Amino acid sequence: MKHLLSAADLDREEALTLLDTAEELASVTDRAVKKLPTLRGRTVANLFFEDSTRTRLSFEAAAKRLSADVITFTAKGSSVSKGETLKDTALTLEAMGAQVIVLRHHASGAAQRLAESGWIGASVINAGDGTHEHPTQALLDAYTLRQHLRGGSGDLQGLRVVIVGDILHSRVARSDVALLTTLGARVTLVAPPTLVPVGVESWNCDVTFDFDDALSDADAVMMLRVQSERMNAAYFPSAHEYSRRYGLDSMRAAQLPDHAVVLHPGPMNRGMEITAEVADGHRALIVDQVANGVSVRMAVLYQVLSSEEGAA
Repeated sequence: MKHLLSAADLDREEALTLLDTAEELASVTDRAVKKLPTLRGRTVANLFFEDSTRTRLSFEAAAKRLSADVITFTAKGSSVSKGETLKDTALTLEAMGAQVIVLRHHASGAAQRLAESGWIGASVINAGDGTHEHPTQALLDAYTLRQHLRGGSGDLQGLRVVIVGDILHSRVARSDVALLTTLGARVTLVAPPTLVPVGVESWNCDVTFDFDDALSDADAVMMLRVQSERMNAAYFPSAHEYSRRYGLDSMRAAQLPDHAVVLHPGPMNRGMEITAEVADGHRALIVDQVANGVSVRMAVLYQVLSSEEGAA
């Protein structure tokens, strides 16, 4: 696997290999010394043109636990403010020895452009490109669901997952639908009509505008943040109205089956799409998602770098 650009690029066997590898690498966190020498001498560059907490720190922790050297780049305070392009920034990082570039960018398709342009020879991992995709988030979501609802092995065949909120601007929703359905899950999207993308009928999932109707048989509910920073129009009457119809509170959570779990990719708008009681409640796997993100990204880095000649 030279690059990881889209969750749709992974077939069932490739996805299961990554999840199984993550399962093995997760045991490192139980050790006194939380490092493996696997990628010693390799260099990973985190190239982030958008703000990030979980993804950037997770990739950094993952690379360090595999003993890789890490270069972390953020657009703020860099030559990007002077007009430097993505191409020149990537060439600079490769010149410093980076074999893998983990890219987050505000433009959809930026990761694919960098990987297929011929500008660099380094591998590219998409850490979120605009409103397009976020494949490692989908992998960690699948890993978390498998861990808690499938005993940590196999696929997600028959699992019923409901994804709720700002589908239109969500790269997480797109990647989750692609990967979870590849692994056999049945996905239902819930959103106001204004936040459902054009062409969603081609996504291989169900769509409904009634949140309460989707809850009774759900095994998992994924709540999405309303991405107001990407909105230049009024997509719903008010925050209160949105919360009333599409927010997950304790009353709605009570409608879920006893075994059902709640996820959120973060950051959360507590009190809008999810209440504090649910976010901190016994169903919530939000902190687990963050922890699992490190193991999953270790697996991705391992697979990408081990495909190159000379990797451990």
